[in-house]
Amino acid sequence: MEISSLNFFAIFVAALSAFLIGGLWYSPVMFSKIWMKENGFNEEDLKGANMLAIFGGSFVLEFVMAFNLAAFLGDTADLIWGITAGALAGIGWVAASTGVTYLFERKSMKLFLINAGYHVIVFVVMGAILGVWK
Repeated sequence: MEISSLNFFAIFVAALSAFLIGGLWYSPVMFSKIWMKENGFNEEDLKGANMLAIFGGSFVLEFVMAFNLAAFLGDTADLIWGITAGALAGIGWVAASTGVTYLFERKSMKLFLINAGYHVIVFVVMGAILGVWK
């Protein structure tokens, strides 16, 4: 597969979907309070953060994730293969490798489920977008 055959607009939208899902996932509507507690953060800790670096860096990394998944899916992807490959990548690579790290770092199962769950959902959604939008 040639890189020039990738749909960069679809990759951008897939990256944007990850960004939007993360905004909801880690918001007060869903898991922010538990995530903060499990990380030992409070509101003051988060106020001093460089949000441009965090959000800008996150979007760049999400674009890399979407680009990589698009290259992996190839030219013949469809919705089913996109979702399947996204789930396999999210569960088999990202969640599993995060789990290994969390075991050695002795982080909580709650934090693992929040963070790994986010990535599984993101990869499935990215796969769906990239699978149907060639």
